Amino acid sequence: MALTKKKIKKVVLAYSGGLDTSAIIPWLKENYEGCEVVAFCADVGQGDEELEGVKEKAIASGASECYVVDLKEEYVKEYIYPILKTGSVYEGQYLLGTSMARPIIAKAHIEVALKVGADAVCHGCTGKGNDQVRFESCFAALAPELTVIAPWREWGMVSREDLLDYLAERDIPCAASLTKIYSRDANAWHISHEGGELEDPWCEPSKEVWTMTVDPMDAPDVAEKIQLSFVEGELVSVDGKDFSDAENGAGAYDALMYLNAKGAAHGVGRIDIVENRLVGMKSRGCYETPGGTILMAAYKGLETLILDKESLKYRESVGLEFSHVIYDGRWFTPLAKAQLASAASFAEKLTGDVVVKLYKGMAQVIQRRSPNSLYSEEFATFGADDVYDQKHAEGFIRLFSLSSRITALSQKGSLKDQEK
Repeated sequence: MALTKKKIKKVVLAYSGGLDTSAIIPWLKENYEGCEVVAFCADVGQGDEELEGVKEKAIASGASECYVVDLKEEYVKEYIYPILKTGSVYEGQYLLGTSMARPIIAKAHIEVALKVGADAVCHGCTGKGNDQVRFESCFAALAPELTVIAPWREWGMVSREDLLDYLAERDIPCAASLTKIYSRDANAWHISHEGGELEDPWCEPSKEVWTMTVDPMDAPDVAEKIQLSFVEGELVSVDGKDFSDAENGAGAYDALMYLNAKGAAHGVGRIDIVENRLVGMKSRGCYETPGGTILMAAYKGLETLILDKESLKYRESVGLEFSHVIYDGRWFTPLAKAQLASAASFAEKLTGDVVVKLYKGMAQVIQRRSPNSLYSEEFATFGADDVYDQKHAEGFIRLFSLSSRITALSQKGSLKDQEK
């Protein structure tokens, strides 16, 4: 008997080839009578290993067809770079690797659904996580007419054992096993790790947690310097290699892969955090974002050279607000559009070069230059100069602190005496 009264003729499932989505395909066919299941897989740079044989797995599980959509270059160019311009960091540490990939995956998911004439979309997100909100918010903004099916909120299975038994009963092959400890999510920007010993915030992550970066303790004893060049906030070259043209050479995705390799070799980009999920609970996770950590450091290093105090202050406020917008899955909203436009406006001046030193897990900006720099050695020098009269500071300070002076005098009852 179907779990819903609504008749579903064709559904497109966001498919990964893992345990959950392998079980979802036969479950959909059993519980939505006569329903055709089309699998969709987004390539956002998670790696060839995860994508290997994914079409065959989907068909073997009961899908009628499987679309694998290459989104790597678009993901970096149209999502990561705009978010980079906002300077967004969630709760002070998280560079939003999982969050920023969800909008482009959801958009491609909808495009496939509309292409094949589906009347429903399906995802494998649990009822505890952030992703269910992110995906479904995007679905609502892009194709509200489609029905959304979320099996984890419907079926009675509650564990990996249940899912493995379900597949075994139907002779559906799956490479997953009970020995899997961690839940991971990877894309071009990062990889996340949850589960296992990480569920205890007092437990230090073991070496088995980390898969992308070298342990900083084992990283080279000699620092490495890399130079990043930006034009209007866009990364165009690294170490003199042009990464501005994906069609005729190397593009944004290739640049990120280059930075990932450099950062990973020096143990850059590891964080271990307890974060506030959108649904209200806290979760503990470890993230590896080597290239992203370098990029963010370089971009903010260039900002300090170019943006004036009030502009930087405002851009930082945009970054703080946008970190919640993207974390909460509100990419396709007027608010996100306005905040992205604001950040892009500031980025118009962000042209220049930055040198970042990599050493034992650190990515430190050590050099920066720009034709739009507001830094003036003539004004900033501690030596003698002919452009700044230090006597002028006295009047500035007196006016700047005038309200404090008036308040203090008023409280002491001597304001009228001063006025006399």
